Amino acid sequence: MSSETSSLTRALKGDSQAQGAWGEMILSTIPERSGLTEGVEYVTQDSHTMDDGGRLRPDVIVNLPGGPGKKRMIIDAKVSLTAFEARVSAGTEPERERCLTDHVRSLRTHITSLGAKVYTRIGDGSLDYVIMFVPIEGALAAALQQDPEITSFAIKQNVTIATPTTLMIVLRTIQNLWRVENRNANAEDIANRAGALYDKFVGFVTDMEGIGKGLNAARTSYDNAFGKLSTGGGNLVGQSEKLKKLGARSGKTLPAALLDGADVEPGPSGQEEEL
Repeated sequence: MSSETSSLTRALKGDSQAQGAWGEMILSTIPERSGLTEGVEYVTQDSHTMDDGGRLRPDVIVNLPGGPGKKRMIIDAKVSLTAFEARVSAGTEPERERCLTDHVRSLRTHITSLGAKVYTRIGDGSLDYVIMFVPIEGALAAALQQDPEITSFAIKQNVTIATPTTLMIVLRTIQNLWRVENRNANAEDIANRAGALYDKFVGFVTDMEGIGKGLNAARTSYDNAFGKLSTGGGNLVGQSEKLKKLGARSGKTLPAALLDGADVEPGPSGQEEEL
């Protein structure tokens, strides 16, 4: 970002709107470079309608981890650096001092403006302060040299001042918190899935035991039925074969294996009876 000298020069020599657009452009690259995902962990230029009908449109809203009711951090990049550019371009020391005073006054005015916008009323989870993004490290350093109390003044207005370096540090910390929360969420999901899998396995084993019991009962019923068919006194096979030997008219014969295993009583020797 600091290497884009020509773009910086054009922006600083432009009007406040051009400077604001340039600051927003610089700001828009930092969350992504910090590892945050747009649309999930942060949003840009999201417009909000307040209870009184007014509208607020923060440059960036960063969602903080924490589940339902999670907090959100507001970042504004519309600070004016016209006086700072004039100081850099000034040819005499008195002129530079005058421009520096104007620069400090401009920052204080913007701080007051941000504090009055009550960005904290956006939704239910916004933090109680707003981050004022200054896209040039030297611009804040020069202001602090002239007015060391400017950060304390900002805090009293619920405003925190950040440069690209300090904002990157903050957002990288938030990204690490998101990573931990996502990992914990995955661990909880894995535990839930493991529990559901175990419950399903227990149900499967129970069903298999039921099937086994059913098969055993079916085998017992089969054996009992087969006993009535071919074994024991008066079994059906023996009775049927006796009827056939007595003269029952049939052109079919029971399977040999069934006859071999059946208790067939011998019929009258050498004679047949008619039914």
